Amino acid sequence: MDGLIVSLLNGLCYGLLLFMLSAGLTLIFSMMGIINFAHASFYMLGAYFAYTVAGTLARVPVLAGAAFWIALFLAPVLVGLAGAAIERFALRRLRRRGHVAELLFTFALAYVVVELVQLAWGRSAVPYRVPAALAEPLFSLGGHAFPAYRLLIAAVAGSMLAALWWGFKRTRTGLVVQAAISHPAMAQALGHDVPRVFMLVFGAGCLLAGMAGAIGGSIFVTDPGMAQALGPIVFVITVVGGLGSLPGAFLASLLIGLLQTLAVGSALSLAGAASWLGATPATAQALAAWPLSRIAPVLPYLLMVAVLVWRPRGLMGVRET
Repeated sequence: MDGLIVSLLNGLCYGLLLFMLSAGLTLIFSMMGIINFAHASFYMLGAYFAYTVAGTLARVPVLAGAAFWIALFLAPVLVGLAGAAIERFALRRLRRRGHVAELLFTFALAYVVVELVQLAWGRSAVPYRVPAALAEPLFSLGGHAFPAYRLLIAAVAGSMLAALWWGFKRTRTGLVVQAAISHPAMAQALGHDVPRVFMLVFGAGCLLAGMAGAIGGSIFVTDPGMAQALGPIVFVITVVGGLGSLPGAFLASLLIGLLQTLAVGSALSLAGAASWLGATPATAQALAAWPLSRIAPVLPYLLMVAVLVWRPRGLMGVRET
């Protein structure tokens, strides 16, 4: 029972990290209609920028103790500025050509970023880790430890969700952004700089991805393959939750985080499910050699297929997928 509780907590924290990554993609799509294939690349840049900033500040005696925390702030800002520059000087020129041109550009951009990362930091993983204090167990249940850094994930993800909701629903800036997206001509006529709003929205989405990278890269691994490892999951979350739905992305992130974490730690096999579905004893015996943990990476995609068949708009989507 103690192990199950810790697994549930780990699944929730992993789901919150996925939400931090998918929130930016959902924001960009819901506001601008752009499916950003390079979104996971900004996640990777956040990790590498944080590693570089933390390593540089660690050599300054006065700032050594706070190097990690300063990097958590500066790295997402740098990624957001890079995203805003890409929108200003590239995507803005492609907007008149339609979403296909934007999609192809972001698809190519993902490969360009990977090559630039390999040129700058090499092909091997870099030693980017959380401080020793965060690596210590926060508590233990039945011999299962719950690290303190997972509480950091929950705090940052919760703050991000609250800030996004408050920013769009309770501030004048949020109202201007929504007006510029839904009625750009009217917003322009009222004196608002609509292209500048688009640039800020795209930069904010990249900033959220960079924040996820700054935290996730220190917990998992920071290498040139990290974007490819999590990139497909981000699009699964966006589809399952519903294209353009931030609450849907939050729900789907938690669902997939729990699903994968519990499956990886499960000792069950597919034989039980096969017997429940009425399979023959021979089939159940053959599937007994397939533990549920073996198919854990496939479960999010099976969930996406089921959602698309049952509810094509996603769990809380407003756009047709």
